[in-house]
Amino acid sequence: MSDPSSFINAEIPPSGTGCVECDESGSWWVHLRRCTACGHIGCCDDSLGRHATAHWHGTGHRVIRSFEPGEDWFWDYETESGIDGQSLAPPQAHPLDQTAPGPASRVPGDWQRILMRRAR
Repeated sequence: MSDPSSFINAEIPPSGTGCVECDESGSWWVHLRRCTACGHIGCCDDSLGRHATAHWHGTGHRVIRSFEPGEDWFWDYETESGIDGQSLAPPQAHPLDQTAPGPASRVPGDWQRILMRRAR
């Protein structure tokens, strides 16, 4: 098994401030994750799209970092465990005024019910 730190490129900035695929489709997310290999921003597994995990499956980029303000944890999909990481190119999180779930303009009023129905 390869060293997960080899999947961290500290020089690559994030792809934007929101989930790439959700922004393209007009959808919304619960929380955001940042690929440490290429900077792709995807939504978490609690989101409808689960785009961060889909990005891992599609690319093999196995390490992510939270892209939420105040969170600095890293996750290795391959080992299903948290790992130590290093400082990444800024910004470290989406803007503070961006809601979670977000973006606010696309989050339906019954978002919790939608997610609970999906979880069944």
